[in-house]
Amino acid sequence: MNGFLTGGDAGSSAIVKENGYKFRVDWEKGQKTGFFIDQRDSRSLLRQYSQGRNVLNMFGYTGGFSVYAMSNAALVHTVDSSASATAMANENVSMNFGSDPRHKAFPTDAFSFMAEMKNDYDLIVLDPPAFAKHQSALDKALQGYRRLNAIAIQKIKPGGILFTFSCSQVVSRDDFRRSVFVAAANTGRNVRILHQTGQPPDHPVNIYHPESEYLKGLVLYVE
Repeated sequence: MNGFLTGGDAGSSAIVKENGYKFRVDWEKGQKTGFFIDQRDSRSLLRQYSQGRNVLNMFGYTGGFSVYAMSNAALVHTVDSSASATAMANENVSMNFGSDPRHKAFPTDAFSFMAEMKNDYDLIVLDPPAFAKHQSALDKALQGYRRLNAIAIQKIKPGGILFTFSCSQVVSRDDFRRSVFVAAANTGRNVRILHQTGQPPDHPVNIYHPESEYLKGLVLYVE
């Protein structure tokens, strides 16, 4: 049974602040209680690289990465298959930046969008939902990461920055890195790792439970 321990009379959603930015969070219907706070460090890191860039936030959900990028990017596009998520992404951008024409949201399938897109972006965020929740799905998940990253690396502008993540607990850090390596090799482009990211200290990893290190990320420079 799901329910509130306290504060349920406040309603199903609220506006919260993270590093000065406002976000509407739907506690009841949103994924992971409505907001992925485990990505706040990576969102802050993104802001360091988005200056003047054309940013594509894939699997953008309610626009967490998009809001941070809007602080200094040339344009920001948010893509998510959920129309309600992209509507909230638009709301979150508007709360922080008003009716800014630099942002546009697309409620559509991520793979279809990437297959049709041109070389329009020089910063891409790939933050998909868990491709594998059980060990039996591991091989299929790794194939998905290879395919997704290969498309992004192939189509990103020269000198582009790719933020790519896996939140699948059965995908190890080495598995994920190997998948991205194969994707890069298949494109033939030169790729360098700038950062290796993970979950923040308030999402600790139990040394006896390696699957608790569920969030893995790489920040790549694509020549």
